[in-house]
Amino acid sequence: MGTTEGFAYEGPPHKVSVHSFYMDRTPVTVGEFAKFVGETHYVTDAEKLGWGEVFDIKQSTWTKGEKADWRHPEGPDKVAAENEPVTQVSYADVQAYAKWAGKRLPTEAEFEFAARGGLEGKAYSWGDDVKPNGKYMANFWQGSFPEKNTGEDGFMSRSPVGSFPANGYGLYDISGNVWEWTSDWFSTDYYAHSPVENPTGPENGAEKVIRGGSWMCCANYCCGYRVASRQHTSVDSGLNNLGFRCVKDKE
Repeated sequence: MGTTEGFAYEGPPHKVSVHSFYMDRTPVTVGEFAKFVGETHYVTDAEKLGWGEVFDIKQSTWTKGEKADWRHPEGPDKVAAENEPVTQVSYADVQAYAKWAGKRLPTEAEFEFAARGGLEGKAYSWGDDVKPNGKYMANFWQGSFPEKNTGEDGFMSRSPVGSFPANGYGLYDISGNVWEWTSDWFSTDYYAHSPVENPTGPENGAEKVIRGGSWMCCANYCCGYRVASRQHTSVDSGLNNLGFRCVKDKE
């Protein structure tokens, strides 16, 4: 895992092995999260706070989204579709969902292994060509971020899960659409001393690793839809481009 063709904290490349596991085919959807809330009456951190962080396309900037939550990722004026990935969920929120579902969050190593889909040394989860035969393979930003999104892939923000082809392991939206939480704490130098077998990240930290990129990723920005891309965010973050999927150990 890892690369030399990115940010310094995305390397060095190093060999690891992971134990067998199952992974959700798609990010957890709004509809699936609604079932969890309906059964448990769970209240998310964004709902408690009364706001979430929202990237406003019209203003080309991050804003404090008053009353933004998992049902209304940009605020109260628009309800999220049931088949889009749930967002505006903190690390505590996704941990609560995973426990309810009898699953857990993936480690960073598990996420990259899954994202590669059986391919070795490729830039993207589908190969090395960002747009093979002129076809968009993931939901990301076209144009120049943050000034202009041309929406050439058919979407200006989040897309319904499964709108783009699955990777070699049958996983949808493992690149693009929304960033996804992992269980690893973030450290810039962890790769340099990572265990070979089943690495689980540093013992502690201030932020968690997020993986996969989102609809906001662009070639002139983070290019986060690269399979080795990694970013990090505070555990209390609720963002309108950050979601999650779960895994379960294979017994």
